[in-house]
Amino acid sequence: MTTHPPASRTTRERAKAERADALVEAAARLFAHHGFDGVSLEELGAAVGITGPAVYRHFDSKRALLAAILLRASDDLLSGGRRVVDAGHGAERALRELVDFHVDFAVHSADVIRVQDRDLARLSDADRHAVRRLQREYVELWVEVLRAVHPDRGETDLRVRAHAGFGLINSTPYVVRSRREVAVDAGTDGLLRGILSDMAYAALSAR
Repeated sequence: MTTHPPASRTTRERAKAERADALVEAAARLFAHHGFDGVSLEELGAAVGITGPAVYRHFDSKRALLAAILLRASDDLLSGGRRVVDAGHGAERALRELVDFHVDFAVHSADVIRVQDRDLARLSDADRHAVRRLQREYVELWVEVLRAVHPDRGETDLRVRAHAGFGLINSTPYVVRSRREVAVDAGTDGLLRGILSDMAYAALSAR
């Protein structure tokens, strides 16, 4: 019987993980542009250089791939938000850094936001609840920081501010989509980030 050294298995596992990551990224792009129902398994596979049926080596179904997109994004947001809060900076700085962090996510993950807006209901109940739980925990991070910035404000006020801030920042997908028809350079992206960050911070910190 032929055996393989551990290094070979590690290489295969790494290659499989990289292919799964590529599928998640490709699926987010395709679902954002064509809708969940408008993308076939063959198109998903072709986007990363494999056949449609080979997608099943990585995900049980197209819906499982959708879940991977939204769960990963929600977990990344929560983890990144916790790093900002755990840094222990003052309230004003923490708010600014949370805003900058979320803006960076929105600019880089505009497709994911569009998929979330349109296809969250396509998830299984268990996956949808998991996404919502992660998102609620992320909101709580913002409310905690906003409470420190506005100690005189009530809970409803703070939650309205947090969700309004998300709404402003998460408008990014529609701005980014309109910009895809023209050349986009680093300066333009920097301008977009600056505008979104400044507007969101001004709104959230307003007394």
